[in-house]
Amino acid sequence: MDFDLAPELEELRQSVRRLARDKVKPRAREIDKTGEYPTDIFEAFRDAGLLGLCIPEALGGSGAGILGLALAIEEVAKYSNTAALMLLLTRLPTGPVLIAGTEDQKTKYLPGIADGSYRAGFGLSEPQAGSDVMGMRTRAVPDPDHKDGWVLTGTKCWMSGVAQADWYTVFAKTSEPTSRAHDSITAFIVERGWEGVSVGRLDHKMGVRGVDTGELLLDGVKVPPENVIGEVGGFRLAMLGLNAMRPIVAARGIGLAEGALMYATEYVKQRQAFGKTIADFQGIQWEIAKCAVDIEAARLLTYRSAVMADQGKFTKEYVPYLSMAKYHATELAVRASGLAVQLLGAAGYMEDHPTEQWYRDAKQLTIVEGTSQVQLGLISRGVLDGDLWWD
Repeated sequence: MDFDLAPELEELRQSVRRLARDKVKPRAREIDKTGEYPTDIFEAFRDAGLLGLCIPEALGGSGAGILGLALAIEEVAKYSNTAALMLLLTRLPTGPVLIAGTEDQKTKYLPGIADGSYRAGFGLSEPQAGSDVMGMRTRAVPDPDHKDGWVLTGTKCWMSGVAQADWYTVFAKTSEPTSRAHDSITAFIVERGWEGVSVGRLDHKMGVRGVDTGELLLDGVKVPPENVIGEVGGFRLAMLGLNAMRPIVAARGIGLAEGALMYATEYVKQRQAFGKTIADFQGIQWEIAKCAVDIEAARLLTYRSAVMADQGKFTKEYVPYLSMAKYHATELAVRASGLAVQLLGAAGYMEDHPTEQWYRDAKQLTIVEGTSQVQLGLISRGVLDGDLWWD
């Protein structure tokens, strides 16, 4: 069992670490304050070849896989979870295409993601269908004017990157809207420029500002048969796509926790109190130690799950391991950012320091792509079913 990264992955980590320090760190607070999309950061990622980490070399990417993307996101998230989300969006919408798409779909839509000429969004959630995916009401009905084509009508919400995306992976009911059968949902590639496709309201978020989150409106959108991803009846595809994303979301949590703890540690080493520095107090040292242990535990869970995902191990029997990484790392982000605020005291609550930004950004991670409660349910189900067992 080798815990060292392959030389090319270590080189990737070091190069992204430098980029994050030079490009992301100086811009992080301004991005959060203005909420404006950081085109300069996107271009820096593009120029560094980071937009195609999860895309095979044959399709214009670097083929670094889930682990490579997780490493990059960890480094970037130390300073900005908005920038980390930009990298995440190179994999979330493309995942179903990579897993079940046709060669024509991959050739048409994926190289543009890798070279930065296209951006994509992922449409699963709806106002009444967040964790309850089967509650979605977006409908796909056969197109009477096009054999095997479909017509989509509905609203997707809380979609990250909705305003910047050029195409979307959209899930819709291909049978009765009230059906809860798993074969009643299908995935489609929907292009932004098609008639009936529009962006609705944009959300006002507590954190992770700079990448718009909002509604995608579908009003009688005609989708040709060649844009159906996989088979008609794709609930399993939705789950496989999300399962494979768990390590990537976890990496956002690890990076945020690392950034917050490092910043707070530097602060307490300099802050004078009672004739010594705050760092000289054992109670402070213990809190730092506990957080450091949690970070390393989260890293081991996350890197293992990323390797598993790259091996195609994101089906049901592997879900508990993937969910553990997402659960532990994102809950850690909340704890670590809270600790950072507390270690700085009143100063940590002020906008003079980035600790309040980490604190706001962290909570989002426990909600997106499967809440902490959903992850706990998946982990417990794995134990009850015997997929996670020690005998």
